Amino acid sequence: MGEPAQKRLIRKLDLERFLSKIKPQPAPKAHLEQYTLSESIAANMLYLAAYSNDDIIGKTVLDLGCGTGRLALGAAYLGAQTVVGVDIDKSAIRTAQENSKTTDLASKVQWVNGDISAIQGKFDAVLQNPPFGVQTRAADRAFLVKALEVGRSVYSLHNHPTVDRKLIKRLKASQGFLQVAPSAFLERFVEQHGGVIRAVYAILMTIPRMFDFHTKLKHEFVIDLYVIEKVKGK
Repeated sequence: MGEPAQKRLIRKLDLERFLSKIKPQPAPKAHLEQYTLSESIAANMLYLAAYSNDDIIGKTVLDLGCGTGRLALGAAYLGAQTVVGVDIDKSAIRTAQENSKTTDLASKVQWVNGDISAIQGKFDAVLQNPPFGVQTRAADRAFLVKALEVGRSVYSLHNHPTVDRKLIKRLKASQGFLQVAPSAFLERFVEQHGGVIRAVYAILMTIPRMFDFHTKLKHEFVIDLYVIEKVKGK
């Protein structure tokens, strides 16, 4: 498949096709909230970072809680200079390594099996789909703190603070992204850790029944994509 030229605009459809070839987590773990992003959501997130904000092409990118590498490999495919993916789950990292080989991007991505606290250094952009804190309260906050410690720009997914049926209807009728106001709590939290929220986009996510505690064949809910910038000097 090979890597694309960095300056060539890649169609979103081609990006989605690429992402569809990346194997998901073979044995998802409930306590780690391992829900795979759809090709559409991942592509929209990557497209926004790459082509609207110039945070991917030729840049250093970190994927915190990378799972099997969907966001990390997507960033490499779009032309990131170097990418690091970190996950605490060994099986996820093994699958991510396999995915990087089958997509001919193994030389572009470094995989780290460990806690996010092990990551040091500085990155142009951090992409993350952290646990939302449903199983472990406030699990996403550690990811935000680390992202703001090492990243200049942060793209972070979080659970929408309320169940908004009207918003779900609007998202179904739209192209999948709607700009919304940030959570007051997350806005304060980000500011306390040296960042400023530039935009928030509501996204409709659908997951199939995966675990015993799921009561429906599929579950629809809203997640929010936070676009955050590190404040210089902090």
